[in-house]
This record gives sequence, structure tokens and C-alpha cells, in this order.
Amino acid sequence: MKVLKFGGTSVGSSESIRNVKNIIRAQKGRKIVVVSAMSGVTNKLVEIFSAVNEGNSEVVDALLLELKLKHLQLIEELIISSETKRMTEAQFLELYEQLEESLGNTAVSEAAVVTFGESFLSLIFSQFLEEEGVSNTLLDAKNFMHVSNVENPEIETVQKHLKSTLQREVTNEVYVTQGFVRIDRNKNISTLKRGGSDYTATIIGAAVNAKEVQIWTDIDGFHNNDPRFVESTTALTHLSFEEAAELAYFGAKILHPQTVSPVKDRNIPIYLKNTFTPAAPGTCISSEAHGSGLKAISAKDGITAIKIKSNRMLMAHGFLKKIFDVFDKHETAIDMITTSEIAISLTIDDTRNLDKILYELDEYGEITVDSDHSIICVVGEGVINDHETFRLFELLNDLPVRMISYGGSSNNISLLVDTQNKVQALQLLHQKLFEDKILKVT
Repeated sequence: MKVLKFGGTSVGSSESIRNVKNIIRAQKGRKIVVVSAMSGVTNKLVEIFSAVNEGNSEVVDALLLELKLKHLQLIEELIISSETKRMTEAQFLELYEQLEESLGNTAVSEAAVVTFGESFLSLIFSQFLEEEGVSNTLLDAKNFMHVSNVENPEIETVQKHLKSTLQREVTNEVYVTQGFVRIDRNKNISTLKRGGSDYTATIIGAAVNAKEVQIWTDIDGFHNNDPRFVESTTALTHLSFEEAAELAYFGAKILHPQTVSPVKDRNIPIYLKNTFTPAAPGTCISSEAHGSGLKAISAKDGITAIKIKSNRMLMAHGFLKKIFDVFDKHETAIDMITTSEIAISLTIDDTRNLDKILYELDEYGEITVDSDHSIICVVGEGVINDHETFRLFELLNDLPVRMISYGGSSNNISLLVDTQNKVQALQLLHQKLFEDKILKVT
């Protein structure tokens, strides 16, 4: 069994959906296909939910009509048979009416609304595959994606529910289901957060002990830097689980940060591929480390740095524990940390409870807060032993660096810079760590 996930851009138009069909048809064996909503649809559903809460019925009606016409147009473009087209339209409109009804329920959650995008697309996609001769069974992810803890999904629970679902459904070579959605510990519809369809794919992959998980997007795998800001980046053919996890957590947009964790211990490889250039090798993520040293750079925005300065910290047993307990109490994760004799600096990316945290930290010393920062992460197996790694510290000659985390992991060195300097930092690091190295060799 393989698990193939296709993101919003991969299913964003009738033309791209036809590409997806060809990719599925070209691969032999049983497959579970996980699809996202069409590109832009989730954002529209979020807008609709907000407009409902604001009582803006005109905006709600306009956005709903836009969604309805978008999907009806997709059916028109994809499905040729008049009978199949009528049946698909009827099934879609039934789902659409369920969305309208849910919006009239004051108790409905945002998650229950925004996950309709995946339901719409998976229905249309399944019918299209069937008409094209790709026999398939449509599965409702809400029947088996029982994930009460997003950080640590219960694979055995998903496995039990998925096995039961497959036993009830028609056995097929291809199964189609929705990404992003989950059922939480209270049996309510929830989500795996934005980009969570990747995570869906690897949770399912772990549950069925898949041969591999394929994640199809619109770029040729992991690049050694962010191609949106840096020219001459190159795709990486191999990454270890550890390298990929570091890059994803610290900002690489191609992969949801938690994607690797479900399959890592089961040694199930992940392939990142481009839907629009399927012949390109993409990136294989596995337990194997292909070479050591510098591999890639990524950046994570929205970082807030907090500095606690206190003479009480000097030689004080338990001081750090008290600081960390404040963040733990408010369920706020810390990304980077540096200490000196009388000060501790740390970073967070979740500021929802920042005021409460600062209020409690105030008793421990003088507090300084810097927002609008970015963590730049340099990743590679054994990167701290690479002879070229020292060059990243040359960045200190060009830009102010707020923090450096070195030695916490042998695969990662992190730098904190003001976000307004992020692009320049990425470009300078790329030149120092990759381009100059190539010039030296040639």
C-alpha cells in the first residue's frame, strides 16, 4: 500500500487534476489518495465563518455563491458523461446544503465549516477518476482520523478505525479521502492545522504500514534555500528524517512541521514530488543520511524574543526551572534559548498568552521583548563538524544577529535576526555557504 497526498495547487484546476489522475494511474498497487481543498477554498471558508459571526449576511451569500460556482464549474470541466455529471452535481449540492445548514447553527465550530473544502473536492475527484476508468472508493476521513492529541497522534486508534472502515467499504485498488480533518478527543470535528494534509498522509501511512508516502506539491522537493527569496537554489535528492524535520519546523513551507514524526520510527520513506513535473526526482526523506555537512537553509517568521535579566540568576539553583514553568503553565513552546551569568534570552512563535507570561515573568527580573524577528536555520547531518560551517558566523560582519543557538543539535545551527533583514541574511548565507563553495571547487 502507498499513500499519495495532493495539495491545493495540485488540485486547483481541472487541468492540474488531470495531471493527478495520470500520476495515480501510472503507479501500480493499492493506494490511498489524500486530497486537500482546491487552492484558495479554505481561505474563503474562513472568511465565510468570520462574516457569519459578524452578522454580515451579504458577504456570506456572495462568498457562498462564489464557492458553489467554482465547484460546479469544476464538475462541468472535468466530467463528460451527462448522467455522471448530474449525479455529481446532485451529490455536491447535497454537501453544499449541509454547509449552509451548519452556518445557521450558532454552535458550529470553525473547523466544521472549513473542512467542507476537502469534502467538496474529494467527492468531485472520486467521480472524475471513476469516469476515467480509475475505479476507486471514497472514504470519509471523519470515520477514522480520530486524533485527540495533534502533537502525538494515536496511530493505533487511527489504525483500528481505518481497518474497520475499509472492511465496510468496497475493496478497491484506489481509495480517496480528505486531508486536514480530524476528530478530537470530544468526538468533535477539528483539524490538523494549516498544511495538515501532509500530516494526514503520514498518519495514514503509519496506520497501514505503507511502503511509502508521496507528497505531491508544486515544487521539485526540498531546496537548499527558499527559492522565493534566493536565486540559484537547487533541489535536494535526499534528506534524513532528522534533517527534514528540522527544516520543516524552522519554516520550510513545502512540508508540515510534524509530517515526519508518524513514519520515522516505522522507517517509511517520504517522497516529495512536483505534480507538474512528475519525472523530476524530487526529494526522498528516509532514515539514510546521504552525506554529512551543510545541506539547506530555512527561515521561520513571526518570532518574538524575550530577555530576562536578573542578578538573582547568578549561581541561583532552580531559577531556569521557574522561568520554564511559566511558559509550560501557558502552554507556550520555546524555540531557541541562550543564557549568560545574569540573563536568559528565549524565543516563542505563539504570542496568544504573551501578556500573561510577561506579567508572571516580571517578578524575576527586567524584561525586554523584541517582536517581528525570524529564525534562520542551517541544517545538515553533523553540520557542526563541517569545515565550512564557520563561514555562517561571517554574517555578524554584515547584519546584526540577535541570538545564535549552536551545539544543541549536531544537525542544526539557528540564528535570530530582525525580519526586515531576513531576505538579506538568506542571500548572504547562501553565497557564503553554497555559492562560494562551488566557486572554490571549480
